[in-house]
Amino acid sequence: MTAPDALIDRPDSRTPGTGGVTLEGVTKRYGDQVAVDDLSLQIQPGEFLSLLGPSGCGKTTTLRMIAGFEHPDAGDILISGRSALGLPPFKRDVNTVFQAYALFPHMTVAENVAYGLQQRRTPKAEIRERVSAALDLVQMRRFADRRPTQLSGGQQQRIALARALVNRPAVLLLDEPLGALDRQLREEMQLELKLLQSRLGITFVFVTHDQGEALSMSDRIAIMRDGHIEQLADADTVYARPASAYVAAFVGQQNFFTGAVVDDGHGVDSAHVRVRSGRGALAGQQSGQAAVRPEFVRIAAATDAAGTANTVRGALLSVAHLGETMQYLVRLGDDQSILVRRPTPTAPALGVGDAVVCTWDAADVLLFPADAAATDGGYLAPPA
Repeated sequence: MTAPDALIDRPDSRTPGTGGVTLEGVTKRYGDQVAVDDLSLQIQPGEFLSLLGPSGCGKTTTLRMIAGFEHPDAGDILISGRSALGLPPFKRDVNTVFQAYALFPHMTVAENVAYGLQQRRTPKAEIRERVSAALDLVQMRRFADRRPTQLSGGQQQRIALARALVNRPAVLLLDEPLGALDRQLREEMQLELKLLQSRLGITFVFVTHDQGEALSMSDRIAIMRDGHIEQLADADTVYARPASAYVAAFVGQQNFFTGAVVDDGHGVDSAHVRVRSGRGALAGQQSGQAAVRPEFVRIAAATDAAGTANTVRGALLSVAHLGETMQYLVRLGDDQSILVRRPTPTAPALGVGDAVVCTWDAADVLLFPADAAATDGGYLAPPA
């Protein structure tokens, strides 16, 4: 019996560069709307790269152009070093897994996995061996004779993966494949997908609007906005050193303070607090935004805390138990609030309506020029 790992030729056994994807100045228009705008991107062989962004940012259009379901109006797409322009999907060395798994309901699991090989007129003995290995890879061989309607959503997702992998693609494209799963199963599948990609060593290009998925699985994340890439970096960088207010707002959650730039560019004077930063300066800017993550903010009863460089007082609006953290929402004024998260074991015992003081260190404050991605409302949740 062939081992599941033998299902895929690992990159080190292929021609150098196999599995790499390069987009060179790619543009895609739908009438007057520009969905992807002069986008250039190089995806390394064996990399797990996520395209992250809200609906309409161009991430799915980019994936569909790599797959061959859409064709660019300008630019070039190279897969494994060769231009894919004009090639239909079935002639590209890629396979795609969709959110809607598109399994054939009248076929068994094994027949679904075998379908692509049959279309390629693969010998029957090889089909049996490769289907068996693919099902072993996703731990679904015992379900080989069942119909898709007899499987759970997570099991169907595994079958869709097996069907894509059985063809030995150099690149696997995943278009929000976990979106239909409940939260617990989605988190389990995130771990399984990353382990599977690490085991096989092939290139994964993953489209999602879920920042948690991208942060937990990706080698690099391309954060998209209006058809272009706002930032391309590893998870630690996009979280700790976002390139713009847009990225800061989308990845994780932020408290934003908007106002006039002060302190020689090292602070922002907002309606309720002067926020100082120890990380860079807004040189030459008249107005700007200061951002601090909820987990960097400390909270205490107003009578218990001394002021620091960044101190603001308010009334506690709500307290939420999130398991490992406690979340507090504090009203600073009629038009502004601040979100605070503290580890549950050390979180202060506070009640709704309490007068509280919030403090944070200048080293934890990011500064950005004024940007429509953040508003003057203080706390800003990531876009849906």
